[in-house]
Amino acid sequence: MTDPTIPRIDAKALLAGARDVEQVVADAASDVGFLIIENTPFSKARMQTLLSAYHQFFTLPSAQKEAVNIARTGSNRGWGASGAEQVDPDANPDYKQFFDCGLELPAGDPLTALSCYAPNQWPEMPDGFAALLQTYFTDACAFSLDVLCAIVKAIGEDQGYFRDKFGTPMALLRGNYYPTRPAWAGAKDFGIATHTDYGCLTLLATDGSDGLEVRKRGGGWIPVAAAPGAFIINFGEMLEMWTNGRIKATPHRVVGTSAERISIPLFFNPDHDANVAPLGSGRVIDARTHLDARYAETYVHLSTV
Repeated sequence: MTDPTIPRIDAKALLAGARDVEQVVADAASDVGFLIIENTPFSKARMQTLLSAYHQFFTLPSAQKEAVNIARTGSNRGWGASGAEQVDPDANPDYKQFFDCGLELPAGDPLTALSCYAPNQWPEMPDGFAALLQTYFTDACAFSLDVLCAIVKAIGEDQGYFRDKFGTPMALLRGNYYPTRPAWAGAKDFGIATHTDYGCLTLLATDGSDGLEVRKRGGGWIPVAAAPGAFIINFGEMLEMWTNGRIKATPHRVVGTSAERISIPLFFNPDHDANVAPLGSGRVIDARTHLDARYAETYVHLSTV
């Protein structure tokens, strides 16, 4: 059961500027760092279709997924096998599988030379997988931008300033497949170990299963789940820095249960050259530098350690 300290809010009311909803959002953003957003533009049926497509992909034989193995790339595009990511250096590599894709740029676009805009790696199966994910990516980015701007307005910042920084977002759409917790798993084994997200806003769709846990400020863990069509929202390190700590990036994890689970986070991040230094600081920190450094620490195939 979801802890009441993670509020549920109505998307339409937030985007319409309802002051009572903005106050709830502002309080949550500066404290627990998580929200559940309902009454969204995404129907339960649409999200179930997307979840089913990911499930079909993840349950293919490994040999079929190998053609798009992320380990073959110098970027974060494609399939990650179990053990391909290690978000906590004090834990073992995460035992989940994942599939990453991003903004689909035209062939020859000079931005594709940057790892954050690398070409997507699409599998042959299931049928229609690429088109389904690309359409969702576009729609989810548009919704995430509206939600992000509404949240920064709720904390008293200029939403127009932020809206201007997402013309070519370094957004990353991921499908996660968490199998049942393995019999061999020990104290250092997780579906995904304790971590904070790296970028701005995470729009997380799930199949409704339990598994995600949010760390309380005073210690302990809050379970959180949302049915298809609703989303869990949390914030990353970049947005915490950008807003001078007024919005919090909160550690979370998935230990794993006796049931498999699929989640679909959209990590919504700004343009590669956006200055994400604390507002008013006069400093310059470009978004790409921050993300590239964090990716290099956690993707096993990009690690320099």
